[in-house]
Amino acid sequence: MVHSRRDDVVEAINTRHCNPRYLDGFDLHPSLTASSDLSEVVSTADVLVMGVPSAGFRDTLREVAPHLRPWVPVVSLAKGLELGTGKRMTELVEEELPGHPVGVLTGPNLAKEILAGSAAAAVIAFTDQTIAERLQEVFASALFRVYSSTDVVGCELGGALKNVIALAAGMADGLGTGDNTRAAVMTRGLAELTRLGVALGGEPHTFAGLAGMGDLLATCMSPQSRNRYVGEQLGRGRSLDEIAAEMNQVAEGVKSAPIVVALAQAVGVYMPIAEQMCACVEQGRSAVDAYAGLVQNPASREIDPD
Repeated sequence: MVHSRRDDVVEAINTRHCNPRYLDGFDLHPSLTASSDLSEVVSTADVLVMGVPSAGFRDTLREVAPHLRPWVPVVSLAKGLELGTGKRMTELVEEELPGHPVGVLTGPNLAKEILAGSAAAAVIAFTDQTIAERLQEVFASALFRVYSSTDVVGCELGGALKNVIALAAGMADGLGTGDNTRAAVMTRGLAELTRLGVALGGEPHTFAGLAGMGDLLATCMSPQSRNRYVGEQLGRGRSLDEIAAEMNQVAEGVKSAPIVVALAQAVGVYMPIAEQMCACVEQGRSAVDAYAGLVQNPASREIDPD
């Protein structure tokens, strides 16, 4: 059972097996039911899956807390960081729902492609390998391959940090640059998110997998990507307020960019792409000036020796 605050969404799922607000044109499984009563959904859950944007994640956890049975695993789908604290969503779960195993399901998973029946892969990460493997079986299907990991920090950071790089990739398209530029942005963006992810406790190999490079590629290239779309529109000269007004879903990279830059500065990690995106969303720097700033940065060794 799923929860939605919107009665129209609940009605559509229960009676028409669809979600026209977010997934228009796609049929949902007929056994899926929905309710606007949070306690009804949470109190019987054997696994709690949190598909909530980062901005409302902590408040939702506080609503959930009185209704969740002890020791029920919590899986985060959110790919963002908390404004003000810079904390990951699993850290918020640990604070608001202590005693519950917590992990993340992440990867290059564009919802509409999965519903259309296209093959996809994801990774589920818990520090407890046994829990990860049990939930691996729960989420996997014939066309949805799920790998397991114990690197919760790395998997979660990969999903959050790539959104900022996707802004830059979309911006390149909006400016009309070629494939060379886009490839450079994605490659150097992967280097940036890997440096910061490792500095914050992630394992290096995680960022070369589904949670890092895989998610980055999908988000930077797909026209379905909200973050790429925002970057593309910024590249075309539109304002952030104008772009946000026409969207009904969150582009996490916009809110994450300042947090990512602050985290990078705190641990001494150089992230020029993230810094330029932060200047665009916070200070109104133009896409042209942002790319000029990246080109003018002095080049160094591409890969530092161990």
